[in-house]
Amino acid sequence: MNKIYVSDVIEKCKGELLVGNKDLILENFSKDTRLINKNDVYVAIKGENFDGNSFYEEAFSKGASCCILDNIDKSIDLSKYKDKTIIKVPNTIECLQTLAEYKRNMYDIPVIAITGSVGKTSTKDIVYEVVSKKYKTLKTEKNENNHIGLPLTILKLKDHEALVVEMGMNHLKEISCLTKIAKPNIAIITNVGSAHIGNLGSRENILKAKLEITEQLKKDDTLIINNDNDLLHASYNKLKEKYNVITFGINEPSNYNATNIEDNIFSSTFETDNHKITINVGSTAFIYNALCAYSVSKVLNIDTSDTIKAISEFKLSPHRLEKKVTKNNITIIDDTYNANKDSMINALSILSKVKKQRRVAIIADILELGDYSKEIHSDIGKTITKETVDILILIGNETKYIKNEVLKNNFNKERIYTYKNYKEAINEIDSILQKNDIVLLKGSHSMNLNEIVNYLTN
Repeated sequence: MNKIYVSDVIEKCKGELLVGNKDLILENFSKDTRLINKNDVYVAIKGENFDGNSFYEEAFSKGASCCILDNIDKSIDLSKYKDKTIIKVPNTIECLQTLAEYKRNMYDIPVIAITGSVGKTSTKDIVYEVVSKKYKTLKTEKNENNHIGLPLTILKLKDHEALVVEMGMNHLKEISCLTKIAKPNIAIITNVGSAHIGNLGSRENILKAKLEITEQLKKDDTLIINNDNDLLHASYNKLKEKYNVITFGINEPSNYNATNIEDNIFSSTFETDNHKITINVGSTAFIYNALCAYSVSKVLNIDTSDTIKAISEFKLSPHRLEKKVTKNNITIIDDTYNANKDSMINALSILSKVKKQRRVAIIADILELGDYSKEIHSDIGKTITKETVDILILIGNETKYIKNEVLKNNFNKERIYTYKNYKEAINEIDSILQKNDIVLLKGSHSMNLNEIVNYLTN
């Protein structure tokens, strides 16, 4: 029946039924009372600055049929909720994860899990487009890729025939937790870079964390890796002893290589497996994403014409190399969602392709780098020359290392503008930008470069 009942919560999560019906079917789980709909299940999550257990009454007022809590005031008169269901469990997050694993085990379907230092969300989205050509598919929404978001995604399974999930991490053992819940039979590692290196200490530890995605793979299951990534390439021989490993790449000989590449600012074409593929996104990074999606299609025996069509129809998620045009005919490349070294260099490479417009790069700090911040920001600075960027706007404290390097590259200091935060930049941005400029914005999400995009486009 693929259904979860109140009795399952009681049995599997050590739940106590405070009031309600143990035979009630639980569907449409939510942790946010602002998004509650009629008959939803509200799961109270305790965060650093709030306690979701305090909002169960609001959830009921908005139509929730059941609330799962791990703390409730003993003085509450439960008789006034006799037409509702309240379950108390020792830990709501663990309950959510247990129920998601239970739900996953009800389905014998392709489960594709994706991780990597760069491009997880974009790869997930393009893989979803391809898989959806053959199967009714559920995917991770936005970037709900952690120990709460992934279980909530799996609990949305109904009559789906495939599942595509994204797995993020900041520390070791986090993907291990997600893998245990999702039990993928196709695992993808897009790359191993420097994101979260401040937490993990080395790229080798990042690789170790990413490889946790393989922990639930069976011998005949498939691992898909980017063969151009140095650490993944070096791991290939060891990995192929355990799994069916499929590789994709541009430089290293792989199962699926991109050749005859035409990489433009806002689109790319290439050939692989004797087929020409077009993607409406510029940058080498999205050629890798498309190759990955093509690899998945071959594992699942999806019709090649459908795969090529799905890739050509793919559209980026907001704030990921998103093209916008202002009233002054300034072209914005909005890549403000987040940043790490690899994605920053990729975005700058796109800007360098522009030949007939003035190129402006607005770059903010990359965060969570710890002791590696100086090295990584300096490396980014080394890639910026007067041939790739005309105007450089730097925001934050760590971008001083970028400035130091570009000055070593004889970049004209009169073309560099520095600001402490996005608000300072907004105050002067109109005096810097000119009609017909093309402007790239890239930095960590919490640097709020999206506010500059909003200012320029509204």
